[in-house]
This record gives sequence, C-alpha cells and structure tokens, in this order.
Amino acid sequence: MARNEDALVIIDVQRDFCPGGALAVNDGDAVVGPINALQERFGAIILTQDWHPADHASFADNHAGAAPFSLVEAAYGPQVLWPVHCVQGAPGADFHPDLRTDRADLILRKGYRRAIDSYSAFFENDRATPTGLAGYLRERGLTRLVFAGLATDYCVRFSAVDAARLGFASCVVMDACRAIDLDGSLAAAREEMRAAGVALTSSGDL
Repeated sequence: MARNEDALVIIDVQRDFCPGGALAVNDGDAVVGPINALQERFGAIILTQDWHPADHASFADNHAGAAPFSLVEAAYGPQVLWPVHCVQGAPGADFHPDLRTDRADLILRKGYRRAIDSYSAFFENDRATPTGLAGYLRERGLTRLVFAGLATDYCVRFSAVDAARLGFASCVVMDACRAIDLDGSLAAAREEMRAAGVALTSSGDL
C-alpha cells in the first residue's frame, strides 16, 4: 500500500508512443490499464509529457539526409535522431485517451527547448539543466517514487536512475512499462537501473 511520502510518476503515456503513433512503442497502450489501477493506490500522482517544438534538434527530419534512429553528436553527447513526435499542440502529444489524468497533481512538460532533448523527468539531456521536479517533490515531502509508462529503456530509465541519484527511493513497475528496445537498449536499461539501486518490481508485488 502506498504511503504518504510515495508518489506515482507516469512517464509519457502519449498518443505518439502508442500503436498508430509516430514513434509507437510495441504494445505501448497495454500500460494504460495497469497504470489506471495503480493510481487508485497513490495520493500523489505526477504525469510527464513530451512537448517538442516542430523544429526540435532531435528530429531526423531537421537534419539533411539523416535517417530516423541514427546518431549525431550534440553539444551534450550522442543524440538519437527520432521521427517527428509529440509536437506541441498536435494530437500525437495528447495523453492516451483512456489514461486517467484527472487525479494528477502535476503535469510536467519536457523537451520543449529546441536545441536539447529531455528523456529524464529531472534533467535535460545535458544532465545539468533541471526541470524543477526534484524541488517540487521535496517541498511536498515525497521521498519514494514509483515509475511507470513509456518507454522503459529511455524516459522511464533515465527518470528512475536520476531519482535514485538524487536520493529518492526509486522503483519501476515493469508490467506497467513497455520498451523500444533499440539495439539491446532494454537489457542495458535493466542493468543500469539495478546498478543505480532502482528496484524493479511488478504491480502485484508493489
């Protein structure tokens, strides 16, 4: 059972990451039911939302001749070039229509700066520019964070690892997540999360 200091952090359950979307995660919409059920067990709920300008530097279309899922070297390190997705105000940026959003205390938008991507709910991809989420959680006395959503190996992974690095107890509900699994990225994500002290669990064992 969730405690007063626990928060459920729901990562990027948006149309473009679900089947039929521009950057669909295989079986991505299967997370909606488990996440809605989890919400009943928490008093504090945070949603994150990818929110990119159309000319975002992480979009392959904005690099002449670049293919989606190729790598470029950004000022902050390697950057995957993605298909255009979750554009500000476009339908693909909307939350999945079946996801409960009415109980959210906070909706955190990320990736809105043109020149830098943002996987983590806590930092831009330069690993230095904060989103402000850590301060919000600490002000509210929320010390244990339970993560679910899309995708396991990117935004969930970076968020959960950063949470642990910042001193929060961090847990990922694996059956309430789905992965892109690009070139073994899911296995790497599991290894990195465990090494960082992130607990990997299931809804039934939470």
